[in-house]
Amino acid sequence: MKKVFEKVKADKRIIIGYSASIILLLITYIVTLVANNNLKERTAMVDHTFNVIFNLELLLSTIKDAETGARGYLLTRDISFLDPFVNSKEKVDSLQKYLVVITKDNLVQQDRLTQLKALTKERFDIFKEAIDYYKNGSPDSIFKVTEAQYKSKQLMDRIRRNVSIMQNEERHLLVKRDNELKLSFSSIKNITIISLLITLLLVAIGFVTYTRENKGRKTAMLNITEYQQQLSKRIDELNTANTQLVQMRSMEKFAATGRIARTIAHEVRNPLTNINLAASQLKTDITDMDENSLSLFDIIERNSNRINKLISDLLNTTKFSELNFTDVSVNDILDEALIMAQDRIALHQVTIEKSYGATCHIIVDTEKIKVAFLNIIINAIEAMEPGKGILHVDTKTEKGKCFVTITDNGTGMDENALSKLFEPYFTNKPNGNGLGLANTQNIIFNHKGTVHVSSIIGKGTIFNIALDTL
Repeated sequence: MKKVFEKVKADKRIIIGYSASIILLLITYIVTLVANNNLKERTAMVDHTFNVIFNLELLLSTIKDAETGARGYLLTRDISFLDPFVNSKEKVDSLQKYLVVITKDNLVQQDRLTQLKALTKERFDIFKEAIDYYKNGSPDSIFKVTEAQYKSKQLMDRIRRNVSIMQNEERHLLVKRDNELKLSFSSIKNITIISLLITLLLVAIGFVTYTRENKGRKTAMLNITEYQQQLSKRIDELNTANTQLVQMRSMEKFAATGRIARTIAHEVRNPLTNINLAASQLKTDITDMDENSLSLFDIIERNSNRINKLISDLLNTTKFSELNFTDVSVNDILDEALIMAQDRIALHQVTIEKSYGATCHIIVDTEKIKVAFLNIIINAIEAMEPGKGILHVDTKTEKGKCFVTITDNGTGMDENALSKLFEPYFTNKPNGNGLGLANTQNIIFNHKGTVHVSSIIGKGTIFNIALDTL
C-alpha cells in the first residue's frame, strides 16, 4: 500500500511538473507575440514621425520653389518661370492636405497647420497680385513688386518659424518614440533570453524525469521536445520577420499582376478573336472591294495583331515559365551580358568597374538569367550621362547565396518611381515599353531568387540580386 501511495505522489509531481512547463511555454509564446506586436507599433510610430518631418521639409522647399519662379518672372519677364509658381501652389495645397491627415492625432499640430495654411495662402496671394500688376504694366508696378518682396520676406520668416516649431515638436516625439522602440527591442532581447533559459530548464526537467521515471514517461518527454522546437522556431521567425515581409510583398505584388494580366488576356482575346473572324468573313463575302475598303481591313488586322502581341508580352512577363537549368559561373554570365551591351556602353562612353568575388556557381537557365542581367545593365547605362557614367558590377558568396550588385551613378529615382519599377508598362523612357524590368523580376522569381532596388535622386541606383548557390 505504501508503494502505491508513493507511485501516486510521484505521478502527481510529474503531472504538475509537465503542466507547469506547458504553462511557462504558453506564457512565453504569448509574451513574445505581444512584444513583437508592440515592436511593430513602435516602429510604425517612428516611421510616422519621420514622414511628418519629411513632408514639412518638402512643403517648405516647395514654397521656396514658388518664390524662385515668381521672382524669376519679375526679373526676366519670361513667362516660363511662372510654371514652377503655379505647379508649386498645387503641390503646396496637396502637401498641406496630406499633413492634416497624418497629424490628425495631434490637435496642437493641426492648429499650427491651420496657421501655416493661412500664411502660405497670403504669401501666394501677394506674389500673384504683384505678377498681375507687372503683367498689366501698371505705373506703380515697381512699387508693388518691392512691397510684395518685403511682405513676402516677413511671411517667409513666419512660415519658417512655424515649420521649425512643428518639426521640433515632431523631433521631441521622435526622441520619445525612439526610446520606446529601444525599450521594445530590449524587451524582445530579454524575452528571448528568458525563452532560452526556459528551454534549458525544460531540457533539464526532461532529463531528470527520464532518469527517475519509467519508460512510460517517454511520451511526455517527446511533448517537451516538440514544444522546445516550436519555441526555437518562434525565435528564428522573429529574427527573419522583416526580410520575409519584404520578399512576401514583392511576390504578392507579382502574383497579383499575373492574375490581372491573365484576366485581361482572357477578357480581351475572346472578343478580339470574334473581331478577327468577323473581319475575315466580311473580307471573304465582299467580292468587289475598292482600295479604301481593303485598307480598312488591313488596319483592323494590323491593330488586332498589335493588341494580341501586347497581351502575349504582358503574359510572358508575369507568368512562371519552364527553365533549362545548367551549372554555370555567375561571373561568366555577367561578362557575356556586358559583351552584349558593348555597343551601348561604347555609345554612352560608360566606364565599367568589375569586382568579382570567388567563383560563384549557380544552377540557372543561362539565357534567361543573362537577359535579366542585360535588362538591368541597359537601364543603368541609359540612366547615366554620356561620358560620365560609371557602372559597378560586383559579386560575392555568402551564407549559401550568390549576391550580384549592379550600381550606376545616373539620375536615380524618387520613391514613387521606385515603388512602380517592376510594374508592367511603367517606364520613364520616351521609347520604352515598360516590360524589361517586369520580365527581369519574373526571371529572378522563377529562379527562386530575390531582387532589391535602392535609389537616390541625382546619385544613382543599386540593384541587389540574390540567387541560390550549388
